[in-house]
Amino acid sequence: MASCSMACAASSFLVTPNVTSNTTTVKINMVSMLPSQNTRGSRLVVRAAEEAAPAPAATAEAVKEEKPKPPPIGPKRGSKVRILRKESYWFKGVGSVVTVDQDPKTRYPVVVRFNKVNYAGVSTNNYALDEIQEC
Repeated sequence: MASCSMACAASSFLVTPNVTSNTTTVKINMVSMLPSQNTRGSRLVVRAAEEAAPAPAATAEAVKEEKPKPPPIGPKRGSKVRILRKESYWFKGVGSVVTVDQDPKTRYPVVVRFNKVNYAGVSTNNYALDEIQEC
């Protein structure tokens, strides 16, 4: 067979690019591809050196510009609440708050647990802030 690969067509070549990432900069000193004795294979040599990462000045500025946390939404965890949703099995019943989702886009952020179970054997339910009243 008289075909030859691209590696054996060129006798050798040299590439010196700079490769950067978020943490370190790697400078490739030399990449050379030399044909070997065997015409089917080739030899690849790569030499790299790492440079020191730049000082984290950008992260220090981000810490200073952090906004203070908004006040918590809804009742605290473990507090007793009365249910005001009329179609609920636990209407006018009292349960304890398990958790409150702090995302303002959540439709029913308050999870309430009850002592008694409903017809399906469930003892927890989610409620909106206007469907509960702290006892």
